[in-house]
Amino acid sequence: MVKKDQKQSLTVTILQTGLLVGTLDLLAAMMSQYVKTGLFAEKMLLYIAGGFLGLEKSMAGGYEVEMLGLFFHYFIATSFTVLFFLLYPRWKILSRNVYLIGMLYSAFVSLFMRLCVLPLTQLPSLPFILSRAFTDWMILGLALGIPISFFASQFYKENK
Repeated sequence: MVKKDQKQSLTVTILQTGLLVGTLDLLAAMMSQYVKTGLFAEKMLLYIAGGFLGLEKSMAGGYEVEMLGLFFHYFIATSFTVLFFLLYPRWKILSRNVYLIGMLYSAFVSLFMRLCVLPLTQLPSLPFILSRAFTDWMILGLALGIPISFFASQFYKENK
């Protein structure tokens, strides 16, 4: 990020944070997949693109389809970053505890994706398993929620 004594624009901070959390989330998802299965998630980006193209088409795709999956992944991560940064100055509760709010925001993101976004895609629905959801919320909190909460807090403190 930029030095603390320089004021950053909101757009630059959001884009930097979106890029960071998108990368952390993708790495966390790949590591989680490896821990669960012992296999590298080489088709993860194809699967993400399957939400738009359908799994049959996306899994047969190549580099272009992987780039489409990467685009959607970063678009979603950045969209949730934008939402948090826009809500932060309006909802004072978001400035209370960076860690707690980050973890709660990750649960919100996970539930919103599961209940609102994924049903609109061509991906198959997966059964809800509470223990798996809790683990996913923890991982998402560390990769997405806490960093977004932290950087929003820093941005608004520095730009009062």
